[in-house]
Amino acid sequence: MKRLSACLLGLLMAVWSCLAPAAASPIRLGMIEGFSGPFANAGEAVARNLHFAVARVNARGGVRLPGGARPLALMTFDSKGQVEEALLQLKRAGDDGVRFILQGNSSAVAGALIEAIGRHNERAPGARQLLLNYSAVDPALTNERCSFWHFRFDAHAEMRMAALMQVIAADPRVRRVYLINQDYSFGREVARSARELLAARRPEVQIVGDELHPLGRIRDFAPYAAKIRQVGADTVITGNWGNDLTFLVRAARDAGLEASFYTFYGNGLGAPAAIGEAGVGRVRAVAEWHYNAGLPAMDAVYADFRKRYPEPRDDYFQARMTVLIEMLVRAIEAAGSTEAAAVAQRLAGMRYSAAQGNPLGEVWMRPEDHQLQAPLYVSVMDRAGSRGVVRDVEGSGFGFRTERRLEAAETSRPSACRMVRPG
Repeated sequence: MKRLSACLLGLLMAVWSCLAPAAASPIRLGMIEGFSGPFANAGEAVARNLHFAVARVNARGGVRLPGGARPLALMTFDSKGQVEEALLQLKRAGDDGVRFILQGNSSAVAGALIEAIGRHNERAPGARQLLLNYSAVDPALTNERCSFWHFRFDAHAEMRMAALMQVIAADPRVRRVYLINQDYSFGREVARSARELLAARRPEVQIVGDELHPLGRIRDFAPYAAKIRQVGADTVITGNWGNDLTFLVRAARDAGLEASFYTFYGNGLGAPAAIGEAGVGRVRAVAEWHYNAGLPAMDAVYADFRKRYPEPRDDYFQARMTVLIEMLVRAIEAAGSTEAAAVAQRLAGMRYSAAQGNPLGEVWMRPEDHQLQAPLYVSVMDRAGSRGVVRDVEGSGFGFRTERRLEAAETSRPSACRMVRPG
């Protein structure tokens, strides 16, 4: 009798497993980034942000589609920070059925991926891909090199520099400026934009140094700090990121350099701890948000991020990663499809507001060039607990307070994009 019951139970379970609906296949997102090499820490920081944003979507049931909800799945591919390796990983991602590619920690890599995806989409219209760019901010990527298949969710270098220049223009202490940047397309663009805007807004300011250094290959910036001090610079403008920024500000601290730093990325990845007390009132950063920006909805999202990643070394939250994933989900749901062209049509021109659940407030994906338009904050480093600095960064004891909030219209730039759209 027991054997018969067991057989019947086994038969019923087999029948149920055949009749039960199969688990929904995930929508695969492929993150191509450097997880080894000199900027591995930056790749890992972005991955944490994207894993967190994906988990938020899945926790509420996934992406709603006509055939039923589907979860997101983030796959990571190590480019080692190199263009050729990134292209190999793009092919691998395509072979794995990934249709949405995420990348950002190199404008050189982004440019190569844009061109490769364009060629792929012409050859394989049934397996087209989109590139969602969270950090590659060379303006050319949404100007002369723009593509229907590319969307940028970060302010580009000219927009960020325009925000910093609003503060520089009002600071009479800025008299002698030293430009130091990484020697590739992005770094060269930061230097060009700084020269142009200084000439327009502060023509009396003297540029006493304009230096480009190899990307990711300098560990000792002491000679650079010595040169900055030798020429009497009172202000440094840099787009450096990752270890190239951390090592630079550490060298400046060790050299006793008293110059102010106007940076794109000075508010994380070890930079505040590296410069310490010397950065109070002197180190500035520009971003779409910071920990003390005072947006309650984003503060709540950040609190959830810290619950998931409580270690101080993991405390590098980037609000735009959450916005990127949420806008992609909205576009897929509006299209009722994961087909790249259909999703791109919905993403282009999308407005995502606080009323629609955007914790950052109103943003707009400009349709003519696929460049996100959003407010920016210029913030200045200060001690945790001082006025306007409720939270510190990475357990360093130092945080940032808002010095200037700029609406999207104040930093928006015209585009030279001549986009070719699929027929």
